[in-house]
Amino acid sequence: MSAWQLPFVRPASLEGRHFSTVIVGAGINGVGVFRDLSLQRVDCLIVDKGDFGAGASSAPSRMIHGGLRYLENGSFSLVAEATRERNLLLRNAPHLVQPLKTVVPLSSFFGGLLSSALKFFGRTPPQRTRGLLAVAAGLRLYDLLGRRQRVMPGHRISRVPTNDRRLFRAAIRWTATFFDAWISHPEWLILELIGDACRDQPRSAAANYCRVTGCAGNILTLRDEITGALVRVTADTVVNATGAWLDRSNAVLGGAGPRVMGTKGSHLVLDHPALRDALEGRMAYFEAVDGRVCIVYPFLDRVLVGSTDIPVEDPDQIVTEPAEIDYLIDVLREVFPNMAFDRDHVIYTYVGVRPLARSDADKPGQISRDHSVVVDPPSATRDVPIVGLVGGKWTTFRALAEEATDHVLRHLGRSRTASTESLPIGGGAELPADAATTERFVDKMTATSGLGRARALGLLRRYGSKALPLAQRLAASGDTPLQHAPEYSAAELSYLCMETGVVHLDDLVIRRTLLAIRGLVTDEALAEIAAVAAEALGWDAVRAHQELSACAAALRERHGVRLQPVAANEPSPSAFDASLMASPVLGPT
Repeated sequence: MSAWQLPFVRPASLEGRHFSTVIVGAGINGVGVFRDLSLQRVDCLIVDKGDFGAGASSAPSRMIHGGLRYLENGSFSLVAEATRERNLLLRNAPHLVQPLKTVVPLSSFFGGLLSSALKFFGRTPPQRTRGLLAVAAGLRLYDLLGRRQRVMPGHRISRVPTNDRRLFRAAIRWTATFFDAWISHPEWLILELIGDACRDQPRSAAANYCRVTGCAGNILTLRDEITGALVRVTADTVVNATGAWLDRSNAVLGGAGPRVMGTKGSHLVLDHPALRDALEGRMAYFEAVDGRVCIVYPFLDRVLVGSTDIPVEDPDQIVTEPAEIDYLIDVLREVFPNMAFDRDHVIYTYVGVRPLARSDADKPGQISRDHSVVVDPPSATRDVPIVGLVGGKWTTFRALAEEATDHVLRHLGRSRTASTESLPIGGGAELPADAATTERFVDKMTATSGLGRARALGLLRRYGSKALPLAQRLAASGDTPLQHAPEYSAAELSYLCMETGVVHLDDLVIRRTLLAIRGLVTDEALAEIAAVAAEALGWDAVRAHQELSACAAALRERHGVRLQPVAANEPSPSAFDASLMASPVLGPT
């Protein structure tokens, strides 16, 4: 197989190649453009200075939603677009995107009517919790704007049910219920989009840990962030999809600015079975005392809580601060006074920077979440136009990518030949649609692979319809569960390492699997995973130890995972040494 037929490449293989379009930034918006352009048979290169989707795209609230609260700012077109895109994702990626029943606790009847009206007309009102009438009006409009492609029921408002009286504070008198959606593994959807793109245009390619360092004429200089090697490619157009980093990237590319600002959103993942059970599969959507909209919902076997909204200057220097953890815990105590919450419940934290168009709004929550496409024409030093993506949100990536793709096509003198609107994504294609067809699909998986039923179901939930060929492949390699992370096998992790662009251990642990966010990474599990990655990727003992140490540090310092520091001098025996010696020989994959 020749180099350009591989979706994931290292920069050295790109030297001297020409691409119709180079996309800088492999978050969800950049990958959306990559997928759409490749569908039009445009040969594209997408690069990112870090891992695929490792920036803001890996740190959303994992909601696919229309933005109910944006209605107060008069963002009707954004809400209409976002609810439509939500409905499309429910159809196109049903293995990863699923409906989310949402409950809004209400304690007053008239509260918030004046505040909502003042916000709508651009004024800054005194903060007051919204009441039944304001929420009912908003939900009626939300349903109306989201009617296109709709697959879920409309909203309803009722007296607070008996179970919810024990869940919420005593002042709650009504609950409003509506439906949005959530995504289980956003980083995997990004990888699926890349795979789909390179299937449709085999000359397209994707390189992570590949930084653009300059653009002169039609030549872009790229630096391999692993080896330091410089390579050069040529292009006819450039797309800047670096989100909160857009102005910095434009400075390197020779584009205009400034155009963006960022606010960080921190989230907590809790191990709190009592709260998870009491939520009964629903998201609680509410306002804290300070007016910040917060969410709490069951995320797999945990509870996800979010989020803060704090302006930041440097998107590379963000962490979840202790004060943010305390703030979100205090909000939980306020809304669910009958339950206990403390830091011991927090098993994982994560934070991302929202890329927002520059604004002089008084509060971060008032800044528009809308998006736009801007074009910097060729200049005295640059022969190619730069198509820049400003703002945007996870839910609307396809619509923003479509708009940007149309700009690129015009610059290339080409026409659109296909639409992504009804196009299934990755394992969402030919996915069983009901219980009966799911049973038949699982029966086929077990019959053709020999894997057990529970294992087949687990693969189906992770990979959708792609689970069938993967199950056969894993079975042929010997699908032995890991000792300390038995939901995965060495063969599955090896597949992820070799075929999804894994460069560092944290790519595998944090983004290719859900082990970290679910709080399942222990010292022993991490050592075992590192041993499998070392064998699959050919790391020597020194590199393997460096990767283990760096991943453990990232989990501790950036995500609040309780792990021990890895000793600097490779002590023997160690958990890693033991795992490496015990690592099974990985068969053909």
